[in-house]
Amino acid sequence: MKIKNFEFKAKVESIDKYENLLLKLTPVSFGTDHQVDTYFNTSNGRLKLREIKGKNSSLIDYNRENFAGSKKSEIIFYEHQQDDSLKKILINQFGVKVIVDKKRKIYGIGNVRFHFDEVDNLGTFLEVEAIDTSDSLNIDELKKQCDFYYDYFKIELDQVEELSYSDLILKKQ
Repeated sequence: MKIKNFEFKAKVESIDKYENLLLKLTPVSFGTDHQVDTYFNTSNGRLKLREIKGKNSSLIDYNRENFAGSKKSEIIFYEHQQDDSLKKILINQFGVKVIVDKKRKIYGIGNVRFHFDEVDNLGTFLEVEAIDTSDSLNIDELKKQCDFYYDYFKIELDQVEELSYSDLILKKQ
């Protein structure tokens, strides 16, 4: 499945503050996942295998620029039943670049997803993604949605994270 999205990620001291703001808008709760993302060495973009205990796994290929603020991503998403064989093949062929381990609380309003993340060795974050899976929204519409929540949460520029979790972990090492 090909996906368009616009997103921003902000470092936050307290997830509760932002979650309480979101709850005022009566979002749908999708629960909490423990996600382990294994990133592989690639020559183009990013490739990760997302494993969630008790759920299907996802192989995700995406390209996104690193800069502060809302940014566009081009994603190819493949969901499959968990099977160690795929992970072993990917490790053998590409090698592991980095592993991101996080607990993610997920909410949604329409096509917008809100992630409240506790990332091992990095801290707590709010991530907002305006997502289009049906090619019914253009990039400007997705950006407008994302920017609305940026303003709603009163995110400050110094909170905005330009790098992915994988890049942040690699930078710390």
